[in-house]
Amino acid sequence: MTTPDQLRDIVQYLQSRVRLHPDRDREIVFDPIDLRTEAVEGLDLATVERLAAVPWWSEMVADILETPEFAEPEATAEVILGYARDVVQEYVWKRFPLEA
Repeated sequence: MTTPDQLRDIVQYLQSRVRLHPDRDREIVFDPIDLRTEAVEGLDLATVERLAAVPWWSEMVADILETPEFAEPEATAEVILGYARDVVQEYVWKRFPLEA
């Protein structure tokens, strides 16, 4: 069973992989990762493996990358980055069950 703290750690780790493109204004990058190999980062292995198998992973990544398209024109890059990181939290907390 996954605890809320374990899931929070994974969400924070994934959010840290969402960043602004260094050369393009208002563009988001989500560093490609293989969640199964990231367990060495101190994350709960069983939870990481379950998350790696979810059918909505590619949809979440697409939504992260498309975040700037839905942001207000006057939104700063930092605000857009916050929105993109929120996408991770929303997907995981709403769609990922704590119990397997």
